[in-house]
Amino acid sequence: MAFLDRLRSWKRASFQIVKLAARPVRTARGHHGVVMQPYRGYGSQSEIFLIGRIFRQSTPPSASAPRSGWRHLRDLGRRVARRGLGGAVVRARFGESEQTVETDADGYFRVHLHLDTPPEQGRLWHWVDLTLTGPQEVTSRGHVFIPPRDARFVVISDIDDTVVFTGVANWVAMVWRLFVQGAGSRVAFPGVAAFYRALYRGVSGGEHNPMLYVSRGPWGIYDILDEFFRLHRIPEGPVVFLREWGLSWTRPLPRKATDHKRILIDNMLTLYRDLPFVLIGDSGQHDPEVYRDIVAQHGDRVLAVYIRNVSGWGSRAAEIEALAKPVVEAGSAFVLAAETLAMVEHAAALGLVGPEAVAEVRGETRADTQGPVQHHPVRTAAPDEVPDMAAEADSPSIVVEPKRSRAQR
Repeated sequence: MAFLDRLRSWKRASFQIVKLAARPVRTARGHHGVVMQPYRGYGSQSEIFLIGRIFRQSTPPSASAPRSGWRHLRDLGRRVARRGLGGAVVRARFGESEQTVETDADGYFRVHLHLDTPPEQGRLWHWVDLTLTGPQEVTSRGHVFIPPRDARFVVISDIDDTVVFTGVANWVAMVWRLFVQGAGSRVAFPGVAAFYRALYRGVSGGEHNPMLYVSRGPWGIYDILDEFFRLHRIPEGPVVFLREWGLSWTRPLPRKATDHKRILIDNMLTLYRDLPFVLIGDSGQHDPEVYRDIVAQHGDRVLAVYIRNVSGWGSRAAEIEALAKPVVEAGSAFVLAAETLAMVEHAAALGLVGPEAVAEVRGETRADTQGPVQHHPVRTAAPDEVPDMAAEADSPSIVVEPKRSRAQR
């Protein structure tokens, strides 16, 4: 009986996975095999930014055909076979402002539109009218998030091993946990959703601070991430920035992502030039190096840097120390922690989130782990003490504070 139950569970999960993977084919707006797929964008009171893609895609079967598993499999096959359309012309219109752009060789278009008039007040999400003018006309609408005027800061977070356990690049394991083991499985780090909701709300509870997520994963898993964020109630939207891997039958390995995160973060710093930033990443891959460079050039804009310990400290201690030093010299706080609870406690003390956020993260962590909340000791350190403390057996959370934090000035 247990085997049959497991088999039925896998069958249901397989259906959900295929249905989700085929969703972009069903929802993309198109005509005669050419389709448009905009991704969620973001903006300010003076400009907006949005990315989308134009595909050539085989025509669907009869619209009256039932949405069966076989239909979803056919749609998945259509998705695998579709190809980006380079050189297509897209016209974007937002209010009275308009811009015409051209797709790149992979079919991606990027709209960066300066607004002639301010956006409508009292709403967070705004429509962008999109028209493909050639080789044939296709219309669609994009969605951009514009924070209210009383937003206090911007959050930029990595996704891989910062929000998602397995890392987005290992999306097969992520999908398995999400759909086979269920949304309550260890896909997201315990407490991270409650922490991010608190940052979005801010200390007043209604700030609607922009939450921007950056990953080295491919745009092809956008819908999987979208579903992951929805199931875990991680705000806002989400606005996710991925990259084109450039995979093909003749080029089976991803193309190199040269300064992908750095360029995106620089763009965000420019767009939200009047707001400070909170940076969240992990100790593996390249986050410490990228954030160190950001702090070196924009240290006066960074309120705090939160780094999740996922790597084991031996090989990364020097890089972590090299990040901590310029952060505190610029007047920002640096927190190195294995669990979310240490991060939210620091954010509450810094005045970034309300005091109730600590209890919310503790409760969500308890539910996520289905057991008592383990809280490693929090140690205060100078930058040059970080490597030795990080090597200790009790894996402390390490806080490196400036003499006077920017958030308290």
